[in-house]
Amino acid sequence: MTKAVLGIIGGSGVYDLPGLENTHSERIHTPWGEPSDELGFGEIDGLPLVFLPRHGRGHRLGPSQINYRANIDALKRAGVTDLVSVSACGSFQEALEPGSFVLVDQFIDRTFAREKSFFGEGCVAHVSFADPVSPALVDRVELAASVEDIPHRRGGTYLVMEGPQFSTRAESHLYRSWGCDVIGMTNMPEAKLAREAEICYATVAMVTDYDCWHEAHDDIDVAALLRVLEANVEKAKVLIARLAKDFPREHEPCPIGSDRALDTAIITPPEARNPAVMRKLDAVAGRVLLRN
Repeated sequence: MTKAVLGIIGGSGVYDLPGLENTHSERIHTPWGEPSDELGFGEIDGLPLVFLPRHGRGHRLGPSQINYRANIDALKRAGVTDLVSVSACGSFQEALEPGSFVLVDQFIDRTFAREKSFFGEGCVAHVSFADPVSPALVDRVELAASVEDIPHRRGGTYLVMEGPQFSTRAESHLYRSWGCDVIGMTNMPEAKLAREAEICYATVAMVTDYDCWHEAHDDIDVAALLRVLEANVEKAKVLIARLAKDFPREHEPCPIGSDRALDTAIITPPEARNPAVMRKLDAVAGRVLLRN
């Protein structure tokens, strides 16, 4: 069995994790560039945790400036087996009020200015992504939310926009017509890269507003958004603490194979692979590359 290491990516407002023991910070360098910030290492009840603020401490990076490949590579090098993304979002559904949490199970990727894969020229791979989150990990998150009485809904589609501007009203109504539940700017290509790195992934989408489709609510205002965000962040920290306390100490195999996504994904035969690319993939794909 593999030892479980729980990774947390903190979105807007989540720049640290209180309550950790045996803490230290470390800057991990990757062949894909620098991650958003130092990684924070610690434990809760003996469970190793690794924390990374997605936007950097002080919120220095916008959604399009984040080096998603470096972030996921660094977390993989740190031994993370299970990764929970905590992300602020807008709601497209009346019932998903500001302050509620959504444990999403699908994404629509509308980003266009980001590197979206570790693979490409020199080594081609295509991972399965029909089910983009790991259901066993979501089970654990859902249980933690229920125990702590945190309002939440399991299931929903997260539309990921490029940003940094919020939606036009026409876009907001379009995305609602598609059946989307929430909208944000950061979970793509993060989720895709986590799958390529064989890390089990789940998202806690924290609703801060109704985007701009709702006639009875004002358009998005950053000051108002931040007030809701502060309350959401406190609930998120409670959720993470409970998740860690009850989390299995041995990594549970993913029922949909998130942790073995590369078993049949790499198409380029060994003799045709670029050695320089192979060196960059040492952490992400080392498990499969070492046997071929």
